[in-house]
Amino acid sequence: MSRNEKSPAANKLIKHNYITILLCIAGVALNLLLSDIVSRFQFPIYLDTVGTIGVAVMGGYLPGVIVGFVTNMLRSISEPSARYYAFLNVLIALTASMIAQQKKLRKWQKILLAIVLFSLIGGGMGTLIPWYLEGVSFDSASLAAKLQLAGVANPLLALLLANLIADFADKAISVIIAVVLVWLLPQKIHSMFLFFGWMQKPLSSEDSAAAKKMNFRVMSLRTKIMLVMSLSLVGVSAAATGISMLLYRSALIKDYIKLAESTVNIAANVVDISKIDTYLAEGGASEEYKQTEQLLYSIRDSSPDIVYLYVYRMEQDGGHIIFDLDTEETPALKCGEVFGFDAEYAPQISDMLAGKPNEPIITESAFGWLLTVYTPVSDADGNCACYIAADVSMNQIRQTERSFFAEMLSLFLGIFILIFVLIRWLVEYHIILPVNSIAMSTGTFAYDSETARENSIERIHELNIHTGDEVENLYHAITKTSDDSMRYVADVQEKTEQLAMMQRALIMVLADIVESRDKNTGAHVRKTAAYAEIILKEMRNRGYYADQLTDAFISDVVYSAPLHDVGKIQVPDAILNKPGRLDDAEFQVMKTHTTAGRDIISQAIALVPASGYLYEARNLAGYHHEKWDGSGYPDGIAGEDIPLSARVMAVADVFDALVSKRSYKKPFSFEEAMKIITDGSGKHFDPLVVEAFVGAEDEVRRVEREFSAMTNEAGCFK
Repeated sequence: MSRNEKSPAANKLIKHNYITILLCIAGVALNLLLSDIVSRFQFPIYLDTVGTIGVAVMGGYLPGVIVGFVTNMLRSISEPSARYYAFLNVLIALTASMIAQQKKLRKWQKILLAIVLFSLIGGGMGTLIPWYLEGVSFDSASLAAKLQLAGVANPLLALLLANLIADFADKAISVIIAVVLVWLLPQKIHSMFLFFGWMQKPLSSEDSAAAKKMNFRVMSLRTKIMLVMSLSLVGVSAAATGISMLLYRSALIKDYIKLAESTVNIAANVVDISKIDTYLAEGGASEEYKQTEQLLYSIRDSSPDIVYLYVYRMEQDGGHIIFDLDTEETPALKCGEVFGFDAEYAPQISDMLAGKPNEPIITESAFGWLLTVYTPVSDADGNCACYIAADVSMNQIRQTERSFFAEMLSLFLGIFILIFVLIRWLVEYHIILPVNSIAMSTGTFAYDSETARENSIERIHELNIHTGDEVENLYHAITKTSDDSMRYVADVQEKTEQLAMMQRALIMVLADIVESRDKNTGAHVRKTAAYAEIILKEMRNRGYYADQLTDAFISDVVYSAPLHDVGKIQVPDAILNKPGRLDDAEFQVMKTHTTAGRDIISQAIALVPASGYLYEARNLAGYHHEKWDGSGYPDGIAGEDIPLSARVMAVADVFDALVSKRSYKKPFSFEEAMKIITDGSGKHFDPLVVEAFVGAEDEVRRVEREFSAMTNEAGCFK
């Protein structure tokens, strides 16, 4: 199968996710249906989170968040305020998912905790949004009003408590309905809600949990990615929100300027410029003046945003009022009155005296936050006869901006959480799980046997990571490196085994050379090696010297056992093969084979220092004639000062000498030899070594019998 070809597992995964999408659609439909039902019957609850909670509990945070967000976006088509609460539904989905994953809590504890937390989100945070937009307001018959009468003086606190109580009932009913639906659906249906995005062989739940919770020295890659993504989203969103707010305010101001300009233009058509001097002279007492004033009132009142509309003539001593209109807060100036200009108008006064048009001015004073547009009106000769000005209240801009900001923030939070969980899901399946799976497979790689190596390689190949990016490239590189390494390890192991066989063969050749000079020993070096192996394994089975009797130690002793008499190569043939007993002088020469063997092997160690078995060979050669009570040679050491390998060889060496035929003696029977070994326990031999030797009597007898048979068949053993 090529890398681009979809596997059956991938096709199965796609089909599964199609089912998950359908179930998410069902969750959204359930939210909308229940919400519509309670709205039609005007129940004091919402039930718009039942599907969200159910899907989040069964499918996890991603399906739940999708259902919650989509529900509110669809509801906002007919109910625009629903978009403000999108992030609350999303938070409820995340909370429901986290509570469902808490294995330490019992079911009733989860249900109660969910109701309380959902109420705090819906009733608590849901109260802050309208308070921020419109302040605190509620009906006199509402629960909030009753709480105020009961002693809750703060209106916001009364509204908050009332909404928490109402939302508690809503969320209790919603949670119970969701729990019943989850309980009614078969367990196998629950897993269909899970969005899977495996870009590798799916892991078991245990391996998946382990891959997600690996330890890190500083910070996990998941955390770094999500941190960078969060900071980027917040930064971009903050910049976008700031720019949007500026553009939105600029657009609103332009609209207000157009409104004021159109108002001024309409007023200019109403005021008879030729009668201005008459109006000023009469003080606005004529009937015609009053009719014009009424027309100006109707023009001003045509828009709630127009606060002041007035006509004045600009003179050196100030503005001479021609028309000014009353408001509820500010009484109008009389025709002919003079008013001074505020400091904000100082830069425009010279142009106004010259009758030139000016740019709109935004001021904030005792009259409020106002946008003022004033336009010069010329007489028939082209001279400026007066200015007509309209003041537009800017307070509505603040309210509109606040509403716009709340909508932006709510949408941002909802979209942020949606993008956050979606990216977290993608990062989980495309980066974290593949990388950690590679780390787990390579970190537990076993080299101790061919089977273990093959299993380790197979585990890496079974991952089948196909992310199609750098992670997949890394996976294929590691797979190739592992394959190449295993081939190299296999080659090295094969060569190592060949070298070990060569070493053992050379040891046996060297032992045969020594043995061939001693016509009395027969198969002595082979038999003693076999007896030593039996003793060592029996001691380990009994738990003796457990810290020393490792596989490597036993292997070194058995391989090097044939060298225990290598020093005899320096003993003269006349002494080595003397048919009778040796005299004292000859025995002293014979004893030198221990030190000679120790020196020979020490020279070999100097040439090959890393060969561990040579150290035991030196111990065997130098100390196998030492005795437990210290009466042996060459150094007369006693007890555990004698190397363990030499103490084992002492028993094997003496036993074989007893049961073997020599030119100067007949062989002892097996029982006689065993008795001599037993009698030497604690004197000649280590008592624990003797116990192990006697305990393995059947094995010892088998080896003795086999070698005796081979010796008898061949007449000698070569």
